[in-house]
Amino acid sequence: MWKQRLIALAILIIGFGVGWFVYSSESAGGNFAFRLGLDLSGGTHLVYKADTSRLAPEDVRESMASLRDTIERRVNLFGVSEPIVQTERGGALSGETQDRLIIELPGITDTQEAIRLIGETPVLEFRLQQAVDVQNASVDENGQIELSIDDNFGPAILTGAHLDRANLEFGQAYSGGLSNEPLVVLDFTSEGGKIFEDFTGEHIGEVFGIFLDGQLISNPVINERITGGTAVISGGFQPEEARELVRNLNFGALPLPIELLTSQTIGASLGSETLERGIEAGVWGLVAVALFLITWYRLPGALAVVSLSIYIVLMLALFKLIPITLTAAGLAGFILSIGLAVDANVLIFERMKEELLEDKWTHNAVKDGFTRAWLSIRDGNLSSIITAVILFWFGTSLVEGFALVFGIGIIVSMLTAITISRTFLIAVGDYERRGLTKFLFGTGLK
Repeated sequence: MWKQRLIALAILIIGFGVGWFVYSSESAGGNFAFRLGLDLSGGTHLVYKADTSRLAPEDVRESMASLRDTIERRVNLFGVSEPIVQTERGGALSGETQDRLIIELPGITDTQEAIRLIGETPVLEFRLQQAVDVQNASVDENGQIELSIDDNFGPAILTGAHLDRANLEFGQAYSGGLSNEPLVVLDFTSEGGKIFEDFTGEHIGEVFGIFLDGQLISNPVINERITGGTAVISGGFQPEEARELVRNLNFGALPLPIELLTSQTIGASLGSETLERGIEAGVWGLVAVALFLITWYRLPGALAVVSLSIYIVLMLALFKLIPITLTAAGLAGFILSIGLAVDANVLIFERMKEELLEDKWTHNAVKDGFTRAWLSIRDGNLSSIITAVILFWFGTSLVEGFALVFGIGIIVSMLTAITISRTFLIAVGDYERRGLTKFLFGTGLK
């Protein structure tokens, strides 16, 4: 019995310690502060349309994934807290299928600044000059033949997706010291270097155009097969222009052109109001549940409230340590998981009541009640966990936040109900069901 009481005391001390960690780390901020999503902290929501018209259908998914990764790296370089970057295909019902890039930037309420962070990354393309079909070319009002870039150059052979790194060099390294012109040296990935080497070997004597954001910046003639996976851009840059180009390319040259469709700003005050209402709902719900447990189940109910409090501080600590970005949906999942934690305790107490009615002493009634309730708790929580996994696997970002918090909450609540509540009840002692014990372990208002 004393062993169980020492364990219960240790659990209380650990609970207070975890609670202090949650409180103090939030007050100090830093790495262990709560990470709030866009709907709770305010921020910017951007939707871009990606131009996949030049891609083969089987290459669209891979290119969109590369675009997402590139934008995510670029946003992270600017220190945006927990950005959400995802792709989707929409608009099929309107007759036009679009590949979209959705970006959420918590904490950034300056829409123009957010657009600048995303949209300034250059689109780099290498395209081969092709023979012009004059007969099918358009003619202007003066009878002159109009030729577009697409008329003069074929589709992109290499894009920013094949770029590993860009460096700033000066002409001496490539012209024997005869020039001091700033040059942008591109190092391709292994795949890009192989494509570049094979293509230059097959098209010696032809013109290879280098395009940046759709503008021709260099059109060198391929004199020989270029090995080593390196290309040089010499567009008559000023040193500062070349440095900016290198910086932007290293931030992530976009493999696809993107166009801003919509932008939305959620103010910090609106996000704060949503957070306050969510916390208020959770507090009132917890108070109502605590009053019910104590009124109806008396001593076991009071111990369940203590166990429930420890569950809450454990969950808050996990939110900080994992870390989990809390959204309004995630907050709802957390509050719902508190209800399931109470449900497990109710099942246990009802089983205990049945054992006590058989005139068992409290120690045996607690053990047998937990044993009989375990199967129901296990099956009920297992079905909820399966639901959470399915929601997380197939859901969008909004549903994923709910499913993740809900699933973690179910697992932790099951552990606290089975271990912490049980330990507290056994630590109370072993008494016969009579007198004060009969009242404290009874149920209802009588």
